[in-house]
Amino acid sequence: MKKNLTIDIGQVAKRTIAMEASAINDLQQFINADFEKVVELIARCEGRLVVTGIGKSAIIAQKIVATLNSTGTPALFMHAADAIHGDLGMIRQEDIVMCISKSGTSSEIKVLVPLVKNFGNILVAMVGNTTSFLAVEADYILNTTVSQEACPNNLAPTTSTTAQLAMGDALAVCLIEWHGFTAADFAKFHPGGALGKKLYLKVQDLSKLHQAPKVLLSSSLRDVIVEISSKMLGVTAVLDENGALQGIITDGDLRRMLEKNVAPETVTAKDIMSLHPKNIQQDELAINALEMMRKHDITQLLVMDDNKYAGIIHLHDLIREGII
Repeated sequence: MKKNLTIDIGQVAKRTIAMEASAINDLQQFINADFEKVVELIARCEGRLVVTGIGKSAIIAQKIVATLNSTGTPALFMHAADAIHGDLGMIRQEDIVMCISKSGTSSEIKVLVPLVKNFGNILVAMVGNTTSFLAVEADYILNTTVSQEACPNNLAPTTSTTAQLAMGDALAVCLIEWHGFTAADFAKFHPGGALGKKLYLKVQDLSKLHQAPKVLLSSSLRDVIVEISSKMLGVTAVLDENGALQGIITDGDLRRMLEKNVAPETVTAKDIMSLHPKNIQQDELAINALEMMRKHDITQLLVMDDNKYAGIIHLHDLIREGII
């Protein structure tokens, strides 16, 4: 293999991206009655969408299956080569089968397609050659024809697999909107990791991990310092005798008070506190607490249960959970 050390790397990269972007844009002309019918059939299917392919198309098939499963459409990947050696047992009578192939003529596809047809399942072809064996045998065609590969030899699957991926995303997004799939639904399928936590973790899930620091309006400076230090959140709420929230005292408030020429023994919580503290309801999503902290450039919020003080949520809680 002869190396070419004179290429303009930037230009090659830009050309590749431009070619693939153009191919994706051209797919719009292939969104037709077949595409719409396939979306409807999958949406109403009582089984699963079984997606199969060979080579690079098989890799794209796996990604499409992952996207569909995570957005509420049951899907299953079946490698075309393994299918003809036993994995056909995956397919149930109520399933729809979608076969992905650029050429639609590979030997594995030619063996697999008649078997699927014999089972009586609906066969969808995502194919780049609409006159191929696969296209002719399929019940419905999702056309992913591209003019050429980005590969300079027009051989390595590049533009064609990008087109397949984009068509799969178009299919998935249509199904998302068909089913009215929401962020709350998404969270059910993504309970782990930072993404899932952003969608389901509530403020109270974090604030309940701490004791709720609080002092009374009449509490002495010493009592305020002890409360802030013992709860280790750098802050305390200030309540009246009836338990109603009146204000907040932070470490910064203490430092600013000590810089003043006042007798510490005469200072009470009422003298130090800041009025109208920023707060958030305990049933809000934790990600909303983060957005509020960023907006006001603060590191903690008071947590409320309606009008009752319930605790503190700290920036460190959000960092620990991986939300940031």
